[in-house]
Amino acid sequence: MKSLRAPPRLEPRRMGNALIVAAMLLSLCILSLIKARYCSAPDAKLRSLAQVEPIEVSESAAAKSWEAALPEDEDDEGDVATPPKIVAEETVTVISKPICYETSKRSNVCRAEGDARLRGSSRTIFLHPSLTDREWKIKPYCRKHDGPAMKNIEEWTLKPLASNEPPPRCTVHHKVPALVFSIGGFTGNLFHDFTDVIVPLFISSYQFHGEVQFVVSENKPWWVSKFISILNQLSNYDIIDADDDDPDAVRCFPRVIVGLSFHKELGVDPSKTATGYSMVEFKAMLRKAYGLERPTAAPWGDRWDARRKPRLLIISRRKTRVFLNERGMADMATSLGFAVRVAEPDNTTDLAKFARLVNSADVMIGVHGAGLTNMVFLPAGAVLIQVVPMGGLGWVARDTFKKPSSDMQLKYMDYHIKADESSLIDQYPKNHPVLKDPDSIQKQGWYTTSKIYLENQNVRPHLRRLRNTLLEALRHLPHGRKEA
Repeated sequence: MKSLRAPPRLEPRRMGNALIVAAMLLSLCILSLIKARYCSAPDAKLRSLAQVEPIEVSESAAAKSWEAALPEDEDDEGDVATPPKIVAEETVTVISKPICYETSKRSNVCRAEGDARLRGSSRTIFLHPSLTDREWKIKPYCRKHDGPAMKNIEEWTLKPLASNEPPPRCTVHHKVPALVFSIGGFTGNLFHDFTDVIVPLFISSYQFHGEVQFVVSENKPWWVSKFISILNQLSNYDIIDADDDDPDAVRCFPRVIVGLSFHKELGVDPSKTATGYSMVEFKAMLRKAYGLERPTAAPWGDRWDARRKPRLLIISRRKTRVFLNERGMADMATSLGFAVRVAEPDNTTDLAKFARLVNSADVMIGVHGAGLTNMVFLPAGAVLIQVVPMGGLGWVARDTFKKPSSDMQLKYMDYHIKADESSLIDQYPKNHPVLKDPDSIQKQGWYTTSKIYLENQNVRPHLRRLRNTLLEALRHLPHGRKEA
């Protein structure tokens, strides 16, 4: 019979160790639960921040909070815990868009919408910090590639105000956008007046229907006076002269545009304008500005009206590229049935009167030069004849007046001067490169080319050859057609 054995007794020391281990395990479980409930894992926090979309601060909301957000006391900049609201705002990414950019190889433009404060005397525009985080500089003239033209154009600066500084106090409040541009550079030459300033100004301002404030620098009062009829069509407000503005004046605008947009010589690209407007609208604007009666080159009155004769306007010159047989040209054109006028525009010419004269013409002829810019006043369907001096200048003639003519709804023709029609034949031996090899002269650079072929050349077109050109021009007009 086996004896029964009693279960062994646990020793007090081993019992104590077991209790300690159990307590530690229980504590670890409790700590894990607390961490899971109240603490987020570091990598989870990173994931949540990475998922936040960058948010662009509303300009209107930012403008309203600008002054309110300025610190009231500089002593409040210690290590104070940031309130939860500010922490939330600091996690928002503010996108600072470029406000200045290239609109063409000839032009840069800066745009800002919001609280813009303009001080003309210092050529400075202060912007709300939400609009930009850097300083921008621009010369607002559409010839940025041309060193001589830009030499005397002053820079404008657009800069954000520091968040810890109060903005300059507005002395004048404007309700319409500001459009800042220069009338320095090559203005004073009619071609540059239009291609560098007036056409780009139309491109940039026509969309506002007059509700835009022009601010000009490098002002020329005589220039403004000359083109005031056009300027008044594009803006309902008196021009602000930045050069002569009160040094303490701070003009506040809801929007500012610095610089004009250039598309092409004497042209508008409708695909780049705000509402698709083009040179058709530009010419309509000119007709309204100067009271021009003829939108198209239709014959005047009935068939017995003396004004029904097609009108030829000869653009005369007196210094360079002069028509040496101008009287013979006029007589020959008269024999073809043209009513002929000869006129020489210059800087003192009353532009309104000359615009009406050009608008009355059906055909305009002139040697390559600024005077041909008056083509902008010709009625649609009229003929422009450019007389191109010898010297391989076809590319200049093409880019300046041939290309723009189609957008102006004009028929373009040219007449190229030959060596025996040029005064250069009397200045150089007949085998000289100037006469025989103009390309070799052009390789010497534009200065030499211009000096010889533009500044020192007059022309005498062969009347018989020119007669054929004028007869072709007549065929493009409705005056001689049976249906007319």
